[in-house]
Amino acid sequence: MVLNKRVTAAIFAGLLSVTSQALMAAESVNFVSWGGSTQDAQKQAWADPFSKATGITVVQDGPTDYGKLKAMVESGNVQWDVVDVEADFALRAASEGLLEPLDFKVIDRTKIDPRFVSDHGVGSFFFSFVLGYNEGKLGAAKPQDWSALFDTKTYPGKRALYKWPSPGVLELALLADGVPADKLYPLDLDRAFKKLDTIKKDIVWWGGGAQSQQLLASGEASMGQFWNGRIHALQEDGAPVGVSWKQNLVMADILVIPKGSKNKDAAMKFLANASSAKGQADFSNLTAYAPVNVDSVARLDSVLAPNLPTAYVKDQITLDFAYWAKNGPAIATRWNEWLVK
Repeated sequence: MVLNKRVTAAIFAGLLSVTSQALMAAESVNFVSWGGSTQDAQKQAWADPFSKATGITVVQDGPTDYGKLKAMVESGNVQWDVVDVEADFALRAASEGLLEPLDFKVIDRTKIDPRFVSDHGVGSFFFSFVLGYNEGKLGAAKPQDWSALFDTKTYPGKRALYKWPSPGVLELALLADGVPADKLYPLDLDRAFKKLDTIKKDIVWWGGGAQSQQLLASGEASMGQFWNGRIHALQEDGAPVGVSWKQNLVMADILVIPKGSKNKDAAMKFLANASSAKGQADFSNLTAYAPVNVDSVARLDSVLAPNLPTAYVKDQITLDFAYWAKNGPAIATRWNEWLVK
């Protein structure tokens, strides 16, 4: 009788163990990002090690779609758990009640650069818009700052600029027109568009990183505005491109949890891992984008470090994400009207 009880207890304990393991294996996080090499690096640096350490499956999805995120939350049928978004959208979405507040008992906020963390979002990475140029097209001429974009006599050729109405293009136009960095905001839209009018016929617009690289490497554009990681990749491939970090414009991606996430607790753990010193450094070493964790800098590859925004802090201008969160939709309307004039 005692033996049977012991056997029964052992069987019951085994069943509990199997059930517990099954539940752990069933736990998952749906991670949404922009696709391409960036999401590949996020998978390698964050998702795979996180799953190995916790047993939580990370399901990759994408691309990020703001309209879809909002529709999910408003319908109450949220399929996404962690989403990589632009900094201004993160602030706007929080103000509209679309995001979960973060648990900073799980996520170590004290190690995150204050520019890239809020109550509802923690930095994914940050990057700079830099002035890139094709050395074969410009010869000995080496542009130094954004004013060179508007000097088509000294620096002939087409200009590659980011097409979307988001932080970057209007700011660089104002800087080139002589507005001091600390006087950029609120943006003088009339002045910015007037400055852009002077080169509008010379602009070739790009909407994605691969397109921007092709424009510059091929020489279709002699210079332009680029994500720093894309310039670094071209240089690594031996393309004849140069870069100026003067007035580099800092932008960031932010990781957020949609309101009503079905796996909120697991999502918090994922954010803690992604924003950790190791997670951030591993991602930076794969992409040449900068880490948001202040303890990551010491972990950066010594060869790569000089090609990151963290090496050019004195020349940096951090774009005003809060200004864009509030004014972005109105600016987008004017931007789209200007494009078709």
